Amino acid sequence: MNLSGTVVIHEKAPDKILTIIIIAGSAFRQGFDGTIGWAQDPQDGLREQTGAELAEARRQSDFYGPFDLHQHYPKLVSLGVEKVDDRDAYVLEATPPEGGEPDKLYFDAISGLPVQLISQHHTPEGVSEFREQFSDYRLVDGVKLPFTIFQEGSGSSFTVRINEMRHNIEFEDSEFAKPAVQ
Repeated sequence: MNLSGTVVIHEKAPDKILTIIIIAGSAFRQGFDGTIGWAQDPQDGLREQTGAELAEARRQSDFYGPFDLHQHYPKLVSLGVEKVDDRDAYVLEATPPEGGEPDKLYFDAISGLPVQLISQHHTPEGVSEFREQFSDYRLVDGVKLPFTIFQEGSGSSFTVRINEMRHNIEFEDSEFAKPAVQ
């Protein structure tokens, strides 16, 4: 559809996240406050996440997640090397503690940086495969982070290009809480 919009992501250690996506005047919000995961969109309104969708939100909200792979994936199996675009990548099959289909994590064979994630995306409508590719890594406060993220799943694809990334911004815990029903 070639739409563009704005994505804002706020994270607070150890386990809080708020994502706001505004496309064509419609706002899609998703948050996790350390306990409760929630989503709000024009089609489904405001709802709490449960089951596998909540477990996925909990994993995604872990600020230190890249350093806690064994906590999020108690079973990690090396699948060898595969090509991601034109680069060799080490592939790990990563099984979450709640079970289900394992994720596949791809790390650049030269830099060691994540280049792709294939996972199962859980929504009220069901489960679908979701692929993310990470590129355009830049140094931000001494940490290399991707500034381009290509995402594909459920029959659609989009590219997120990050314009600005800042660390050590103070957020109130209430920002991540499920909004009150109106």
